[in-house]
Amino acid sequence: MADDLFKALADPTRRTILDELTEKSGQTLFEICSRLSMKHRLGISRQAVSQHLAVLESAGLVETRREGRYKFHDFNTAPLRQITERWLVPDPSGPEKSTP
Repeated sequence: MADDLFKALADPTRRTILDELTEKSGQTLFEICSRLSMKHRLGISRQAVSQHLAVLESAGLVETRREGRYKFHDFNTAPLRQITERWLVPDPSGPEKSTP
């Protein structure tokens, strides 16, 4: 699962899609395409966005739900939490310190 997650996050367009779903959850493909075009000036086809969404969905980062003719996309942060829990161990001596 981690391989799919890192592959999904490696692409800047997919990260932009996740940014948009963070800002407004439950978007349709049309809404996502519109926001990518208008807000980010990305000239990307609906088919390409759909393929990006499929990669994000297979990595568990996007969940979909159908209501009638419409398919809504939501950002699922659970896989990201699993990654942070895997490697980030809290320091029992106090607040986390970063090393240069």
